Order: sequence, then structure tokens, then C-alpha cells
Amino acid sequence: MFHFGGMKPEQTLPNDLRVRARGALSNAAGRFEAYGVAYEAEDPGEAARVLRTQVTTERPRRVITYNRSPDLPFDRSINPYRGCEHGCIYCFARPSHAYLGLSPGLDFETRLIARPEAPARLEAELRARSYKIAPVAIGTNTDPYQPIEAEFGITRACLEVLQRFNHPVAVITKGALIERDLDILGDMAARGLARVGISITTLDEVLARRLEPRAPTPARRLEIIRRLSEVGVPVRLMVSPVVPGLTDPEIEAILAAGREAGAGAASWIMLRLPREVSPLFQEWLAAQYPDRARKVMNRLREMHGGQEYSADWHRRMRGEGVHARMIARRFDLAARRLGLDQAQAVLRTDLFEVPLARGDQLSLF
Repeated sequence: MFHFGGMKPEQTLPNDLRVRARGALSNAAGRFEAYGVAYEAEDPGEAARVLRTQVTTERPRRVITYNRSPDLPFDRSINPYRGCEHGCIYCFARPSHAYLGLSPGLDFETRLIARPEAPARLEAELRARSYKIAPVAIGTNTDPYQPIEAEFGITRACLEVLQRFNHPVAVITKGALIERDLDILGDMAARGLARVGISITTLDEVLARRLEPRAPTPARRLEIIRRLSEVGVPVRLMVSPVVPGLTDPEIEAILAAGREAGAGAASWIMLRLPREVSPLFQEWLAAQYPDRARKVMNRLREMHGGQEYSADWHRRMRGEGVHARMIARRFDLAARRLGLDQAQAVLRTDLFEVPLARGDQLSLF
């Protein structure tokens, strides 16, 4: 179990707690909390205490989140889960756990929140007279196909709602469970209503296991691209994030592997270290790659005007400066050579139709 206590944030993990296949190395309190979180075994006499995943549920008032970011190609999104068991150390969504009174560190990947009523809320929002149709993205904050989706099925249920409404959707994931939903995605893609983005950070399985401890291997993700492509779902390979001094040498190889697997387009994003992500990533970097830590951080600071991260519009996703331009140039050349620089077809919005609800009079005819 866990409890809040008056300990310093850096003292929240007992020495004998076993942390298996997790990204973060600590559980420092979020920026809104004065205290950290201490973990204890259910049995105080247990010799080996293992940090396990816990899932709670919430009832959302709304599930469609709107944004006005000029850096994003969509203005609305759905996230069936809060937190993500994939445990990617670089995840820019980690700071969102602080709003829940939880740590962006280990809490983010072990104390998850599912939203089982999201499909019903989604349907209600789509039925509202004021709703204006536009493509919706799923998985923009945390992965909709992380392991707990196998139990809760919230992502699939949301897709079923969108399918009934002929509503366009773009899914972003690195989870293999998406293959379970090929029937829905294939049907929607055939009508110009669906596409998928699959992120691959590295082809090195050792590095991937350290960066993304509970996510599918790079080879498995390439197979996901292949399976989606075979049923006609347009796939965008996302080389994301690019970690300068660590993964950037692989850009061309990742693009080539993605193209061979069937990806039709590609994009990239530079590593972002907002708020609590920076100290968590630097702690991980010092432990896993101490010989490269200084180089990686110096490159990032060069790209953000001396800071570890800058949230300025139009620059936060790519950075600026010599090294940022070099990476962008390499990506552009490789993508053009492989035919991955083509824009994907615009998802259709003209097919949107509100289906009859149970009990509607017209359903009698």
C-alpha cells in the first residue's frame, strides 16, 4: 500500500523495494505537493517488496479535450487513461499526474486511472446540438493501448462510438493491442475516417527497454505498422522523440525500417523536458548512460537558448540552432528519399451522422 508522509521527496523509496521494468528511478513529489509518497508492502514481513501497478477509476464530466495550440494538427482529443504503464522516461505527459496529487515519477507509471464511462460521455457529447465535427485524436497524452486496455477495453468502446457516428479519428500509440481493433480501424479507414501514428524512438532493443521499459520492442512496433497497412489503415511513422547524442544517429535507419514495414508518411519531434520530466530524465541518463549525459544535456540546452526546455510556440517541438537544423535536414532528406514526405489524406468529416438513440420514435419504422 502507499501513504503520504512528511519525508523529503528524494527519500520516498525504501531501499528494499524492488522496482521491476520501470522508467523512473524515483518518486519525487509533484510541484503542488509538499510531501512525497512512501510505499509499503501489504505484508510488513515480506522479504522482497515489489512495486506493482494499481488502477483506480474516475467518472469524467467530459472526455473531449480542446486545445488551441498552433503546434498541433488537431484541436480536440480523447484520453481513456491517466498515467501510462509503458513507463517511457521521456514522456512529456508525466507532469499531468501532479494535478492529481501524484508524483510524475513512479506514480505516473504505477498508479493509473481508467475512465470506463468515457464511451458513454463521448456519445453524449457527439449528440449535443452544439457539437461541430472535426477529427479527434486518441492517445495524445497517454497511450490508449497500454496494458490495462486489455482489461478495461475503453479505447475500443470509444472507437465503436466514433464508428457509429462516422466520426474521423487519428490514433497515436506504440501498443500492440491496437491489432485487436483492426476490424474497426480497417472499416473506418476504408471510408476515409481513420489513420494511425506509431512511434519508434530507437531500433536498439537494449536502449528501447531502458527508455520505454514496458512498451513493445521496436521490432514488434514495426510488425504493428505492417498489420495496420495490410488492412488499409494509413500509418504515419513517428520518430519521436529524437534524443540528441543518444538516438539521433538512427534517424535514417528508423525511417527505412518503417517504410519497409508499410508506413506511408513520417514525422519527428525533438525530446522535450517540461517541468518534472527534466530531473527525472537527467536522473535516468546519469544512471544508464553516464558517459553521454553531459553531451545530451548540452545539446538540448543549445536548442532551447541555454534552458533544458523552452515551451515557446513553433520551437518547442523541434528546438533551434545548428544541431536542431542538422537533425531536421537529415530527417527531411531521408524522408524524401523514401517517399515518406507526402502529406496524408485529410480525414473526411462529411459522413458524420448522429445515429438514432435507443427509444427514438423513428426507430419503430
